[in-house]
Amino acid sequence: MNTIANEEKNKVSGKFKISSGAIQQILAFASLIALVIFFSIASGSFLQYSNVIGILLSTAVIGILALGATFVIITGGIDLSVGTVMTLSSVMIGVIVVNGGMPIWVGIIGGILTGALCGLLSGFAIAKLNIPPFIATLAMMMIAKGLALVISSAAPIYFSDHENFTKISLGSITPGIEVPNAILIFFIMAIIGGIILSKTILGRYNFAIGSNEEATRLSGVNVNFWKMSIYTLAGAFTGVAGVLMAARLNSAQPALGQGYELEAIAAVVIGGTSLSGGKGTIVGTVIGALIMSVLTNGLRIMSIPQEWQTVVVGLVIILAVYADTLRKKD
Repeated sequence: MNTIANEEKNKVSGKFKISSGAIQQILAFASLIALVIFFSIASGSFLQYSNVIGILLSTAVIGILALGATFVIITGGIDLSVGTVMTLSSVMIGVIVVNGGMPIWVGIIGGILTGALCGLLSGFAIAKLNIPPFIATLAMMMIAKGLALVISSAAPIYFSDHENFTKISLGSITPGIEVPNAILIFFIMAIIGGIILSKTILGRYNFAIGSNEEATRLSGVNVNFWKMSIYTLAGAFTGVAGVLMAARLNSAQPALGQGYELEAIAAVVIGGTSLSGGKGTIVGTVIGALIMSVLTNGLRIMSIPQEWQTVVVGLVIILAVYADTLRKKD
């Protein structure tokens, strides 16, 4: 009622207030353009086709992880396990395809289901056992990391006898101009995520839970069920990222993955999703993921040492969280 009254008041006064989330999204897009311009001036090779494709390719995995994390963060939760769950999904593909001799498509389904199962278990711990999301997903991060090492015997699993597997990520189905499939899959997943978030009942309850979980529960919504569904969906996105990572490397690397969760969360927050829940968009997350990739690539092209690149990314995360706190004061 208060929202409607405020909108009417703004109409009467002839003013239309832009939401703080929309402002953050606009600022994020402006920041992306500014970064592209800056690095283009700093290095003539930045806008070369091969480098642009490289940026988009590096965005694909982090971007898909961030898409899944968007759903979780909108509920007011967090998922620290996406990096190691992605690794576990990759390892399961290797076990099914290489060790088990099954077809590639069976391995892909197995990898995605592995991510979804991990998401379901995290959601169960949060919704049913009342464990805080930070602790539940931290535990899942450690469990997934350990299982990936145990199942693979702490050794990489190579898809040497499956030449077509790498084409899932690095192949191209676009005529004329070659765009790696991983980039197309990222944008397809973004479209799917956008439809789910804006056009389905899960999306509506996603925002409702993040805005006021108790009020949503009192209105008759089975909050526990929908919260577990949201974490399961996020896990499925993580499983897709695991497929792309394994295909890109043509191997399952059990020691890989930790640290990806921070970049994914940073991309979500930079894109305007509030850490307190109730606000967020898929478009904003895509922009945030691109900002992270452009920043990392630009610093690398300028020959900035790796340790300083990490410092800069850390500062960006601090600024993104600070912007989120400013939005909450509006």
